[in-house]
Formats: sequence, C-alpha cells, structure tokens
Amino acid sequence: MPSSLFRTGHNCCAVARAARSALLVDGEAYFEAFRRAAERAERSILILAWDFDSRAAVRFDDRGRALESIGEFLNALAKRRRALRIRILDWDYPMVFGTDREFPPIYGIEWKPHKRIAFRYDDTNPVAGSHHQKIVVIDDKLAFAGGLDLTNRRWDTPRHAPGDPRRTFNGEPYPPFHDAMVAVDGEAARELSRTARERWRRATGESLEAAATDTDPWPPGMRADIEDVSAAISCTMPPGNGEEGVRHVEALYLDMIERARDYIYIENQYFTSHRVGAALAARLARPDGPEIVLVTRLLSHGWLEEATMHVLRTRLVRELRAADRHGRFQAFYPHVDGLAEGTCIDLHSKLMVVDDEWLRVGSSNLSNRSMGMDTECDVTLEARGEEPISRSIRRLRDGLLAEHLGVEREAVERAIGRRGAMARAIAKLSHGARRLEVLEAAEAPETALTLAAVADLERPIPLDTLVREISAVAPEEHDKPHRGALAGIAVAVIALVLAWRYTPLAHLVSADRAMGWADAFAGHWWAPLVVVAAYMPAILVMFPRWMITLAAVFAFGPWLGFLYGLTGMLLAAVASYLPGRLARRDTVRRLAGRRLNRLSDVLRRRGVLAVAVVKLVPVAPFAVVNFVMGAMRIRFRQFILGSFIGILPGMLAATVLSDQVAGALGDPSRINMWLVGGALFVLAALAFGGQRWLRRQKH
Repeated sequence: MPSSLFRTGHNCCAVARAARSALLVDGEAYFEAFRRAAERAERSILILAWDFDSRAAVRFDDRGRALESIGEFLNALAKRRRALRIRILDWDYPMVFGTDREFPPIYGIEWKPHKRIAFRYDDTNPVAGSHHQKIVVIDDKLAFAGGLDLTNRRWDTPRHAPGDPRRTFNGEPYPPFHDAMVAVDGEAARELSRTARERWRRATGESLEAAATDTDPWPPGMRADIEDVSAAISCTMPPGNGEEGVRHVEALYLDMIERARDYIYIENQYFTSHRVGAALAARLARPDGPEIVLVTRLLSHGWLEEATMHVLRTRLVRELRAADRHGRFQAFYPHVDGLAEGTCIDLHSKLMVVDDEWLRVGSSNLSNRSMGMDTECDVTLEARGEEPISRSIRRLRDGLLAEHLGVEREAVERAIGRRGAMARAIAKLSHGARRLEVLEAAEAPETALTLAAVADLERPIPLDTLVREISAVAPEEHDKPHRGALAGIAVAVIALVLAWRYTPLAHLVSADRAMGWADAFAGHWWAPLVVVAAYMPAILVMFPRWMITLAAVFAFGPWLGFLYGLTGMLLAAVASYLPGRLARRDTVRRLAGRRLNRLSDVLRRRGVLAVAVVKLVPVAPFAVVNFVMGAMRIRFRQFILGSFIGILPGMLAATVLSDQVAGALGDPSRINMWLVGGALFVLAALAFGGQRWLRRQKH
C-alpha cells in the first residue's frame, strides 16, 4: 500500500475516516441533500458561509415555482423541534458593497430568524480578507463542505439549460451555475465539526459543545459514492490576534501536484496562484510529467474583475502553455448553446482529481488570496491504492467531464480508454450543444498585469500595520514608511475589486455604461453640490474618500473633479473641527489617547506647518484628528490653511490616479505608468519627510 500524502500540521489539520462520502454536483443535488439532512437533525445545525440568503428557494413545484425559501424552512424546523439549535455564521461583508445581499437578518426586516436560530456575522478577518469557508454540520454526524453557499443565484441542475424558469432570483434570471460539495460522515464529520465550532468560537467568543444524538442524519436517497475512505481537512487561516496563520490549502495543492503521475484534473473559478502555477510548470517541463486539464469559466464578473483576475489567469495560462514542452496541458471552459449574449456557465467549483488517487473538494480558489488571505476549508479523499476507491474516484471524474460534454459517463470512459488522455477524449466528444471549448489566452499589456497583481494578494495587510507605518509615534515603528502608502493604495484597489466582483455592479456596469452615467450625472446643476457634500458622511463612516474623487473625475474631468473634491474635503474638515471647539480639552485629552496627545504641543507650537504634516501623515481617522484639533484650540486660520496644504498632495495624487483609471476603461494601454509612479513616489516622499519632521519636533 502506498504511503499517505497527508501530513497533519503541514498540509492538513486532521485526517479521519469517513464511513460514507458523496460528491454533490450542482445546487439542485446539494440543496435537496441539505434539506433532507436538516429535517433529520435532532440537536444542532451549524452553518458557516461566505454568504447566506434566507430568500433562496430550496423547493420547487412541477412548473418551476418556488415553494419554500431557506429562511422559511429553517424557521419551521426550529419551531417544530424545541431541542434543535440552528447557528449561522456569515461573513460580515460591508453592506455598502453588497447591495444584492439580504438586509442583515438580525434586524428582522426581511427575515426574522426564529428565537432558536442564532445568526452571527464574522468580522475577524484582516483588511481586504474574507470568511470564505462553506461548511454545514448536522448533529456532528454529517458534514458538507465545498464551494456552495445557501444563498441566491446558486441553484441549478446539471443540465444548465438556457432559460430554466427555476434559475431566477427576485424575478431576474441568472446564468447557469456549476459547483460541487462533498458530504462525509463518521469521524471525518466530527473533525469538520471541530473546525466549524472553532471558527464559531473565534468569531463570537462562544464555545459550542459537540451534539450527542442516537439518530443518523444521512438523508435517504443520497447514495454514497465512496465508503470507508481516509479524508484530510485542509484550511487557510490568515495570521491575526497574535496567532500564526495556517496554509494547509496551499501545501496540499503543491504536494498533490508533485506526487501526480498520470493526470491532474482541475475545476476552479479562478486560476491565478503563482506558486501553484510554478509547480504545474515544473511538472510540464519533465518528460515523465502528468497530463493536466483545467476547466474554468469563460467570463468574469464585471469589467474590473475582467481587468484583474481575468488578466492574471490569462498570463498564467500563457506561461503554462509556453512551459508545455510535451503537449500535456489544456485549458477549457464549459459551453452550452442558447445562452444570452455576454453570459456563460458560471463555473464556481473548487475541485481537483489526481491519478484516481485523490479527490479534493473545497472552498479554496486557485488564487493567491485563497492560499493566505481568506479563511478556507477543503476536504480531500485518498484511495491509498485501494482499487474500489480508485475506481470510484475515476467514475466521479468521468461524470464531471460527461456533464460538461453533454454525454453519458460511459462515453467518456470509452473515449479516454481508447485515446489514453483526457484532452484527446474531450476533443473527440466536444461536438454537441454541450461541450468544452478551448480557452483562449490573448496577450495582455504589461501595464495591465502590473495593476492587476494588487487584486490577488496572498498575505493580509493588517490595519494596525498600515496605521503604524504611516503614523508618527516613535522611531522604532517606522521601518520603511513609504510602504504604508503603497499598501493603502493596494487595499483600496482590492476593496474596489470586491465591490465589482460580488455586487450587482458586476452584472450591470460596463466601461461604456459607467462613462455614460457619469456624463448624465454631470449634466445636473446640483451634481457638484452632491459631490462636495458626500465627503462629510464619508469621513464619519470611514467610507474610502478616493472613491468619491474617482466619481468626481469620471463626471467632471480632472480639473473640476480636483476642485470639487478639495472643496468637499475642506468643508468636511471644518464640519468635524467645529464640534471639537465646544468640547472640554481635559475630556478630549483622556479620550484621544497617547498618539494624539503627544502631538498637541507640536500642533500649538508649529501651527500651520504641524497641521499640514499631520493631515499628510495621519495618526488617526480624519474626523477624529479634526475634532481633537478643535478641542486643542488650534486657531481656525491655522487649521484651515494647514488642512489645505496637507490635503493638497493626497488630493492631487487621487486625481491623477482617477484620471488614469478613467482613461484605462476604454484602453488599458493608455495608462501612463510614469505618471502613476511619479504621483505615488511624491506622496510617499512627502509622507516620509513629514514623519521625520514630526519625530524631531517631539524631542
């Protein structure tokens, strides 16, 4: 028997046996399995989600009309079974960027959870990171893990039929959606439960006890694909709260690629991880390497994702084709005739099959952020040379290919058997309305690649690090302060990427539409007033001010956009300064903290110059700094002149960058990297000089 690939602590957090396991392909199978398993729950249902939407339908009638939503279903369960506790942990996604998401159920406006349903948000992720695990545990005896959330726009059948009336949400149709989950029971389910309960504890502070029941929640009708199999649970956990990060997901990907002998079959929404790409390229360069088949989606969600993750995928596919000396790499996308223009089968699965030996299903994308930025959880089944398990893994792989090709699984088996390779079998069978098409990878401009890279960071940028690197507290806290400014730009870009990736903007807005809306907005007499007034609420709720500047430049051009933005910032500064004048100085001193109090003497002694430098190198949120300056009785004329000088460089840089973004919408090659680099360099140099000056003034 071959040795196991799994190493606890290196590429997984636990290895356990599953008496039964099943691969659930597409939303219809998973939603039905979840509903039937939940109906058998006695004590506990624990749901971890990137998104949860109580409005998502879980049952349909023969005409395709929704009969019951997930919220109605769970409320009915909780009402019927008094001993049952249902807990849902959802990612605390910024609502300003998630207008297609359900209004928080904790307010009971759209869905009021039953009193025995605990709904919590996970806000423990680092800046620009997300809680991306998709796990459901029933009574600690049955667990589901993979890429599907119990939310909207996920339900579909394996047919992915154009125009399926059941594939609608809020009256709007959505494109075909392909994804997968794995179900396990036995010790593997208990280990997944430990993972989920630990995540709940970190997010809420509440420790959950394991459920003790005598019943079996495995739903009738859900056939076990593999029995008595070893399963590894691999996680990604970013560092934080004094704890080191976990990178099991990445380590297992690399180990699976290195151990592959015959083939690697990949289904993934994204394909941008540079370490995974390098490992695949190394295997392709060897004469005895495996065949590698990638299946991903054709289109991206929104123009900005098209300019970032899509560009990075294109580069990686091109690099692998260049490294493919022996003709063993192919990249495809699933296609079905009859789809609306501008849509495709939204392949969302995160799945890998290697050598009939390993079947991996999880939440992790083949992206850099899934390796170290977001919380992830994958489950991998291992055959260890046992022929019944190897045969089952091969059948599951062939079933996935058969779905994409619109043929029976036996046809895939015969084609691979005769031709000896997946790619040749795919070429033979891709001739109907359902097929796999070769993914084109046109060359992207180098400037586009450079800008796209910030959308897929593999390590989090903690907020305290950003504050420490751009503040002026102590010399030991300022190693290479210019990195803080650049990191801030990166975080801002990532936030914009999330906005255009996960909201209705991704489906509604193109470059032409964005510019058209901007022109229409600018035509109203009140438009400049709206832009100027928008900065005040923005500084109070920590909304990124650069986004308002971006909108202003889109609408009015760089010069007027700069003028309106600067006016808005100055008025917002005054509006947050004046209340400070009414506050008692001793009270504010107690509340402001060490960082601001250390600067009070400098502000009074150096007046305009100190105000300008503090605005350029902030030591606290913009509104807080202004309020404290008012409380410290900084003279108004010094405050307004110093604010103007301090705000000016950042506003100029934001205007330059916004103008470049506006130009890049029509043609990415128009980006002037010298101008962008010059603006960032000047801003970083001024920040660095301001920090040094402030440190000298305090000694």
